[in-house]
Amino acid sequence: MDYDKARLFSRILTMHFIEQRNQSDISKLLGLSTAKVNRIIRQARDEGYLEISIKTPYQSLFELEKALTDASGIPEALVSPTYSDDPDTVARTVGGAAADYLLQHLRDGDVLCISGGKQITEIVHALNPQRHYDVTVVPATGGVQGKHYTDVNHLAMELAERLGGRALQLHAPLFADSAAERNMLMDMRQTREVLDKARHADIALLGIGSIVPQDSSYFDLRSMSRADRDALIKEGATGDLFAHLFDVEGQLVGHQHNEKLVALTLAELRDIPLSVGVAASASKVNPIVGALRGRFFKTLISDEVTTKAVLKRLEKGA
Repeated sequence: MDYDKARLFSRILTMHFIEQRNQSDISKLLGLSTAKVNRIIRQARDEGYLEISIKTPYQSLFELEKALTDASGIPEALVSPTYSDDPDTVARTVGGAAADYLLQHLRDGDVLCISGGKQITEIVHALNPQRHYDVTVVPATGGVQGKHYTDVNHLAMELAERLGGRALQLHAPLFADSAAERNMLMDMRQTREVLDKARHADIALLGIGSIVPQDSSYFDLRSMSRADRDALIKEGATGDLFAHLFDVEGQLVGHQHNEKLVALTLAELRDIPLSVGVAASASKVNPIVGALRGRFFKTLISDEVTTKAVLKRLEKGA
């Protein structure tokens, strides 16, 4: 492009994009036809002479989201600001972001399956829908009595009430006493029907559990001796989804525990069109890394500090 043409391009682009003049005004001021002004703007776009830069206070978060999807291969990530180093505050912030994300994607007629857990509880409590949704909420696992966040039936009911939909109940324990008992429970008509509904859900919402530290919510699901805990960690267990244990490479471990689960499998989770994993805090970094490597879900929602730590692990390949 010669000097005079470059100068004309620059002048037209400046007038249009910076001075906010319309094409008709530009054509009159420069003595050009409107068609020629339009053609120059279009050519500038097509040939790369125009570069648009967007600056927002959250640009660094958007860049983190892009870096995470590039590094992990998942289709989508949502990163919320980290306002505190208190894990409970972080969980509430991330829960609010996940609640907003859910409302943006939820449609009437959808089936939503969920796990139990503290993070899912935060999402439910953060929901503030502006209308009722004709949706069905189903547990993706059996339940554990005792604490409100381990009772997935309770969470399903509460979530359905907030959305204005309905909930199905799964009247079976999360852990059977043996693989044979698990198979028997899974074959019961009521259990089979609810889990089949979960398998064909439109959206799955799940917390990513951690095996470390010892107050991990996984050990709220089942009582386990210190020796058994140490054996799991030695085997490489780092996190859980739907109570299925996996290592930092995304490989299933702890098969003697997994085979007793009354729950969707992680292979079935992968088949759900929109599967959303939600987790934050330092103790969730390795579980998130393992879950990403296992490609168990399609969207991750976390906070800024956790995401940076996850990216560092992914980039190191460790």
